[in-house]
Amino acid sequence: MQHNAPEAKDLEDFHLGQSARIHEILGAHLTERDGAPLWRFAVWAPNAAKVSLIGEFNRWDHDACPMARGDGGIWSVSVPAARFDTADDPGRYDYPDAAEKLLTYKYAILTESGEWRDHADPCGFAMEMRPRTSSRLCSLSGYAWHDDEWMCQRTVWDPHASPVNIYEVHLASWRRKDGRMLTWEEAADELIPYVSEMGYTHIELLPVMEHPFDGSWGYQVSGYFAATARHGEPQGLMTLIDRCHQAGIGVILDWVPAHFPRDESGLRRFDGTCLYEHPDPRRGEMPLWGTCLFDLSRGEVRSFLLSSACFWLETFHADGLRVDAVSAMLYHDFSRERGQWLPNELGGNENLEGADFLRILTQKALKCAPGAVMIAEESTAYPKVTAPVADGGLGFTFKWNMGWMHDTLSYVEQEPSRRAEHHNRITFGLTYAFSEHFILPFSHDEVVHGRKSMIDKQPGDLWTKFAGLRALYGYMLAHPGKKLLFMGGEFGQFVEWNSDEPLEWFLLDYDMHPQLRACVRDLNRCYRAHSSLWEDDEDWNGFEWTQVDDRDNSVFAFLRTDRRGRSILSVTNFTPTCHRSYRLGLPLPGTLTELFNTDRADYGGSGEGNPLPVEVEERPWQRFPVSAEITVPPLSTVWFIYEKIYTDIPPEEASPCATAE
Repeated sequence: MQHNAPEAKDLEDFHLGQSARIHEILGAHLTERDGAPLWRFAVWAPNAAKVSLIGEFNRWDHDACPMARGDGGIWSVSVPAARFDTADDPGRYDYPDAAEKLLTYKYAILTESGEWRDHADPCGFAMEMRPRTSSRLCSLSGYAWHDDEWMCQRTVWDPHASPVNIYEVHLASWRRKDGRMLTWEEAADELIPYVSEMGYTHIELLPVMEHPFDGSWGYQVSGYFAATARHGEPQGLMTLIDRCHQAGIGVILDWVPAHFPRDESGLRRFDGTCLYEHPDPRRGEMPLWGTCLFDLSRGEVRSFLLSSACFWLETFHADGLRVDAVSAMLYHDFSRERGQWLPNELGGNENLEGADFLRILTQKALKCAPGAVMIAEESTAYPKVTAPVADGGLGFTFKWNMGWMHDTLSYVEQEPSRRAEHHNRITFGLTYAFSEHFILPFSHDEVVHGRKSMIDKQPGDLWTKFAGLRALYGYMLAHPGKKLLFMGGEFGQFVEWNSDEPLEWFLLDYDMHPQLRACVRDLNRCYRAHSSLWEDDEDWNGFEWTQVDDRDNSVFAFLRTDRRGRSILSVTNFTPTCHRSYRLGLPLPGTLTELFNTDRADYGGSGEGNPLPVEVEERPWQRFPVSAEITVPPLSTVWFIYEKIYTDIPPEEASPCATAE
């Protein structure tokens, strides 16, 4: 990592909240002076009375290595690299892990009240393995990337008109080896072939930034520039991402700019004052999570977060950031009771500084990493989350469609006989499906804390559960919006996700689970192969209901159409009743050829379907001029290639639209 001595403009941008490069100024950087290597340390602590560099190299002595105060409250010191070498004084270091201990450091900060506080480096590139909390010296220079082709293609990639199907992964519990977590390199060996075989376009990793507590899943970050030591060195994460790119897989990282843990070694009251958090607990604390909220009105805090975002996108070649807890950054009263929050200057609940920061964030991030995506986990109806900043939006590429997810899961959790009473939970989502650029998430949050696993949400006996889940996945893959599925859902893990244990891969030795995984694999591949299912996710041009009112049978059918007019008809039956003569209205004459059927016998289904092409008849049905009679299997989703015949235009003009995908 390049070290840049701060110039006046750098400091001005830092204080104004406009810098995305503070990790090149602050932190620990290996450099040289007169040909001799040395480490330069710098930290922002404007209200400190004194700051010292401490570590094993100086026996954690607060007086041994004082730092000098510079402009803007930045303290710095340079230390010869030899000071961190065990050979410098071998008699002092006679324990097995001496070398590692020598590379650890913290900042000892004397507050104005006379209290010493020892903190890890906010801009450090590596930290000790928990429960230890020191920063570690680490140079990120020298990694040889092999993903030039991927990075070049990414700059011209249009995420909105491309297939995006994300496999969400908590790396610590995806698989384990001899009871321990996989290293980054081991994960590359095992995860990449699996994701490639399953047909996903991207993986999304729950936060890989350093965090003190396993049970937070990474969502309480202590190292905003440090890859977690749980899986090895930072260069190992580079290797994982590099190899994903070489295999044609994008990598999205979860990132948490809303809040941080209260641990004494972290950011809280960093220099004895509320430096990163607001001093009023009604703005600076989140009671629900037991954490501190970043003060997004402060320029230096904005620069810290902007720099962290660009760091992961640039230094680690991440293809995007999924920004966690955006609602907590947009509303002062998010998850707070009356009296626990302060209104804004206009008397409202909106966090005006938070919204402003998010607009700056998305613009900075997408500028520093062309072709990357910014994804908002935003659970309210805040307007224009994915609209361009120039049009008054927040500028995100995508937003998780939490409303669709909640409505859909609440529907499928009903007994099939009761689903007619909840019909609008499926149809309501289309009233706002094109108001934002959405991702449809079946995420980790939906398979923990008593919410049940994806397979166990389905009511009924074993066959019904698996059939219902296959039908749900087929419906999801055809529905407008990009896709996300949390690990384990693809093969029907029965227990809720446990972050302390690996997935129950042994289930693939039993019936139904490998068949479900094969169905998901083939769905993913079919989705990628047919542009009708993803090229026009943004408006009504790519979607049309053909059956939306069959409440009694819980059958839903719609057309997905690409920009060349090629269509796929998706039909989902959410009951165990097979309809062998089900009539559907269609806009044009033509032929329906079954493309995919989740009820296939080799997927564990009943084997019902449409083995021969179905001719569209000149028989009006409902609001349509023509119709077709098809078999709709029980608890299934069936996709048909719809080859249309255009009778009112010359054949040479019609042929591109009439060609099957």
